[in-house]
Amino acid sequence: MSSNTFHGIAAALALVLTLTAPAEAMAAPAGRAASKATPTVNVGGRELPAFAELVARHGPVVVNISATQSSRAPRAPYLQNDEDSLEVPGWLRRFIPKKAPSEPSTPRDEENQSLGSGFIIGADGYILTNAHVVEDADEILVRLFDKREFAARVIGTDKRTDIALLKVDATNLPQAVLGDPEQLRVGDWVLAIGSPFGFESSVTAGIVSAKARSLPDETLVPFIQTDVAINPGNSGGPLFNLKGEVVGINSQIYSRSGGFMGISFAIPIDVAMNVQQQLRLDGRVARGRIGVLIQDVTREMADSFRLPRAEGALVSGIDPGGPADKVGIKVGDVIQAFDGKAVANSVDLPRLVSATRPGTRAVMQLWRAGLTKQVPILIGEFPDDGAQAMQRPQPRTPVGANKLGLVTQDLSRDQKRELKLSAGASIREASGVAARAELRPGDVITAVTAQGVSTEIRSASHFNQIANGLGQGNAITLLVRRGDTQSFVGMKVPAGK
Repeated sequence: MSSNTFHGIAAALALVLTLTAPAEAMAAPAGRAASKATPTVNVGGRELPAFAELVARHGPVVVNISATQSSRAPRAPYLQNDEDSLEVPGWLRRFIPKKAPSEPSTPRDEENQSLGSGFIIGADGYILTNAHVVEDADEILVRLFDKREFAARVIGTDKRTDIALLKVDATNLPQAVLGDPEQLRVGDWVLAIGSPFGFESSVTAGIVSAKARSLPDETLVPFIQTDVAINPGNSGGPLFNLKGEVVGINSQIYSRSGGFMGISFAIPIDVAMNVQQQLRLDGRVARGRIGVLIQDVTREMADSFRLPRAEGALVSGIDPGGPADKVGIKVGDVIQAFDGKAVANSVDLPRLVSATRPGTRAVMQLWRAGLTKQVPILIGEFPDDGAQAMQRPQPRTPVGANKLGLVTQDLSRDQKRELKLSAGASIREASGVAARAELRPGDVITAVTAQGVSTEIRSASHFNQIANGLGQGNAITLLVRRGDTQSFVGMKVPAGK
């Protein structure tokens, strides 16, 4: 073993406290109520939580999961387990452990094994874990706290939320007590039990760092961010509050090395239970949709739309023939509430809509032209994700720079046909406040909103006339087309213009 490998393992061991609970804890009845308060210990004059009782009582609900995938492919050279030397692409890493060492060889049948964690939610053998732990598995083995092993079958998985529901043939199992993630506060203590690097029943603790985090391509899950030490093998394990209630499922980490760096994310347990219920009853998850593209409302946008606060989900696109299109939702509407629940940020809307059963009716509150409207809508069903090709239009016929630092031009006949636009102003150069707003050459401005009034742009000179007519500090919002997508961009006229 190299010194680097030894130090890597030693560091991992230093992050965890190996769980050893009395055997009588296994005899606790399923679904046993959580303790009302957590005992404390005095350390250096400070009262700190004493986790031992919580671990002894609730640790038996945690299981170790070993998933085996068979494939026929050439074996890749094995990377030594030196975490500091690994370069991991991307900033989010789900914790699938490395494969066992092997020598390079010609193609042949091989077995890849991934390790993870899970927890029991039913005394009759139902178990929750992450979908990526059991993805494409040919065989799944579940090891309980008392060392009993069971073959598990997959009831269903949902990749969008990374939830999997498993079943083992067993009865009278201890089961987790579930908590309410909404009651968590930033700064609250939380605790994780799992199998990092295969070290079963390891315990780590920390605090809630943030709530309702949105991650790239994960708009449907309001993640709980913590600083609990999470590593490969913890994936799918429970996150406990101090009452011993499961409030989340450990799912992802922020890492540049592949190991723990102080930021980890858990799926709220209420989201997971909603998913598992649909998987158990229907074998699939049905999600609502209304067919809109949305974005956040900035302070500049709020000023230009005459909104009292920079809140809500600004509609930047409509799916033709979709539920929103059928009830008359327009680009530029700001959705402020859905089915009685406030939409403070754009990330709130997908979560509320997706949690609504397709075919049900809801009422949306929106802001349009300075007025609040109540719009009833029939919820559709969320389709499979589809990629959209991005195409860059070619600039032509430049018009001089305006107050916003934009040089624009009229659309060519080919651009109009390709983008299906009748008019607009294509950006040739962007500097100053426009460049800081991330406008680019090739973007097409189709409409502007200023002082509460929205105007469609007929030409480059028309846009310049509007932009140059604004006073210093005035807010303006541009509706910008980029390839097949469009969005709103807000800014203010800078001083000295």
